[in-house]
Amino acid sequence: MAYDEVLAQRLRDRLTDPAVTERKMFGGLAFFTNGNMTVGVHADELIVRLGAAGIERALTRAGVRPFEVGGRSMRGWVLVAGDHLDDPALDGWLDEAYEYVSTLPPK
Repeated sequence: MAYDEVLAQRLRDRLTDPAVTERKMFGGLAFFTNGNMTVGVHADELIVRLGAAGIERALTRAGVRPFEVGGRSMRGWVLVAGDHLDDPALDGWLDEAYEYVSTLPPK
């Protein structure tokens, strides 16, 4: 499955920290901070990694659903529809993901 190259580039433009790397995964693109997957692009949606409290809040927002791969729900992850990702919203999701991932030990 192809992923949204425009969304991928928007992420690259924002994720300029040298601790961030990217890798193709899940038929999409994933961005890692200190070795921990933080966000990604799956088709035209944003994959966001959040803690338990963040997931609960996120699922109440428009355009957000659980991230599933092969019919299996990925705990700690949500998908955000591309049409809900104007610049302020995208920046907010990146902040939330980074805030959570920064609590994890580097890999």
